[in-house]
Amino acid sequence: MTRQTLAVEYAGSSAPAAETAVFLHGLGGWTHNWAALIDLMRTSTHCLAIDLPGFGRSEPPPDGRLTVEGLAAAVVAHLERTGHHRVHLVGNSLGSLVALRIAAQHPDLVRTLTLIAPVLPARPSAQALRVALLGLPGAARLYARHLASRDPDRQLDDLYRLIYANPALAGPEQRAVEARERQRRSELPYVSQMLAEGVRALLRTYLHRGPESPWHQARRVTAPTLLVYGRSDRLAPLRTAAHTYAAFPNPRLLTLPTTAHVPMQETPTPVAQSLKTLIKEATTTQPT
Repeated sequence: MTRQTLAVEYAGSSAPAAETAVFLHGLGGWTHNWAALIDLMRTSTHCLAIDLPGFGRSEPPPDGRLTVEGLAAAVVAHLERTGHHRVHLVGNSLGSLVALRIAAQHPDLVRTLTLIAPVLPARPSAQALRVALLGLPGAARLYARHLASRDPDRQLDDLYRLIYANPALAGPEQRAVEARERQRRSELPYVSQMLAEGVRALLRTYLHRGPESPWHQARRVTAPTLLVYGRSDRLAPLRTAAHTYAAFPNPRLLTLPTTAHVPMQETPTPVAQSLKTLIKEATTTQPT
């Protein structure tokens, strides 16, 4: 896993001595999920979006099994191999658990940590429980048949209803890009299995105890941490924010009205503003 080549999108900044932000998507996501936020960040920050193993254009791990530990190891190996150190690490949903593990175990790699719609273990919402059904044996095959029965537009409608507070904000250009990617991935044999594996990876974190628990990892994070919640998020509900905030040594909290599970897509401007502030404060107070 740690030697796996990962697909990435890099947007370099023209700013002298710009810091580097690294973006990790959520379950079933890909690098394009960060496009709107990167457009706002790249004036001052180098931006590197990574497709996690099994998603986007990154191949699955050789054993076909996904774990948060394995995903984190693959990202760390990529950052070390490409010479990225002291990055500003940003994760959404499943990517938030990967980013958290990296920040806790490799503090030398992470200057700041931003978790968008973090899914740390908590009492799950009804919608999250329905998503969790994908992890059941045989569910991947049933889901693949379900997708095959629905055209790309209907698939996108289902997706946006799940992750957006206002699905109308996903405009024609974004829908076209997503539709092309879904069509490309529909021809790959492992897509449904990787979704199921991703769900199982999430569920396993709910069973971790002791040092492997995300709550223990949160307490070990030394980097300044920004937590971003959408008030309309049905997968990482706002009611979990207080517990998450209390777990980190150096947190700040951004809550966004009329926003759901992907604030970086739905309301990227306030996310970019808060992330820029976090980076500026950290780079003026911390040594390089």
